[in-house]
Order: sequence, then structure tokens, then C-alpha cells
Amino acid sequence: MRLVIQRSAHASVSVGSDYRREISRGLTILVGVEVGDTADDVDFVARKTSTLRIFDDDEGVMNRSVVDVAGELLAVSQFTLLASTRKGNRPSYIRSAKGDEASALYDLYCSRLQQLTGIEVKKGIFGADMLVEIANDGPVTIIIDSRLKE
Repeated sequence: MRLVIQRSAHASVSVGSDYRREISRGLTILVGVEVGDTADDVDFVARKTSTLRIFDDDEGVMNRSVVDVAGELLAVSQFTLLASTRKGNRPSYIRSAKGDEASALYDLYCSRLQQLTGIEVKKGIFGADMLVEIANDGPVTIIIDSRLKE
């Protein structure tokens, strides 16, 4: 499972004119589910996300989590995070989990993150063509990969 996490001043996800979710200060999380990911991968990345200290404390040091700053959470599924550009110029998405498997693990991640933080996780619509707007604060962008565990 691969996440791109951005500390956001505000962010939103929209699908057409009927669906919009937005947050103010918090984390915007792009979620890629890889073939072979399990509930253990979900638990690893959810725990990391919930405790990631990338918000400033009173001395301006990144020492606070999203929970510590009473921030908000927006999670958007994004299969392109697992793209391979090894051959040619057209990315391959063969490593991305398909349909039901990916959707279930994305939902599990959102549920687990909400359980760990006590913060509602606002979500995009899995598999939809979404418009994501992110005001990256810092900029601060962190990549977490359950396979690399770094």
C-alpha cells in the first residue's frame, strides 16, 4: 500500500456537481492499493498516518500529529500511485489492485484511520473521475509504502 500524504491548508475532492467533500487544515491522503496488500498493510499505514508528526509545535518544529492539532482528514483513492514507468513512456498499472479488492482495502484504511484518530475521514468516490484540489502547506509531502516500511 502506498500513500502520498500532504499537510494541507485546505483541500477538496469533487465528482461532477453532485459530490464534494472538503477539509480545512489537516492531511490530504492519496491512497494506492497494490496487488497482494492485506489488512496488515492497512494497519501499518493507518498507524503511521495517525501518528505522523508533521505539524508545527509552538517553537515551529514539526512535532505534532493531525490529532494534536485537531486537524481534518481527506482520503482519495489513486491507483496511479503504483504506476511503473520502467519501459517506454506509457505507465503500466499492473501493480495496482483491481476493483473490489482495492475498494475494500481503501475503505478499511479509512475506517482504521478514523478509529485511530477519532477524526471523520472524508473520502472521494472509489473508481470515479475526481477533481482533487490541494493547498499543500509548507509544502510538506510524505510518502509511506507498506512494503518499504521506511
